[in-house]
Amino acid sequence: MIAQAAGTTLPLERPGRPGPPPKFQPMNDPVMIKVRRDGPYLVTGAITLTDADGNRYDIDMPNVALCRCGASQTKPFCDGSHRTNGFSGDESAGSAERISS
Repeated sequence: MIAQAAGTTLPLERPGRPGPPPKFQPMNDPVMIKVRRDGPYLVTGAITLTDADGNRYDIDMPNVALCRCGASQTKPFCDGSHRTNGFSGDESAGSAERISS
């Protein structure tokens, strides 16, 4: 679930994934953003998302997928539309410095 700071809760659909999403377990690990080839940005870690109107959403899941293709009906969250709309997104960070783990 995604909880708006004002206390309302918005459901997060998980197309193709039955059952409720796993509950977020607080962690000390840094937030990670993974660019999925031909898919969404996968954000792992505790985050607060703020929309263009300044509304804050606390994400209480271990990860969340953010749309890159522009076709999601649940923007800014991914709804899997990239699988059927021909989205191609295999760019890399290019000139950004790589961090080895």
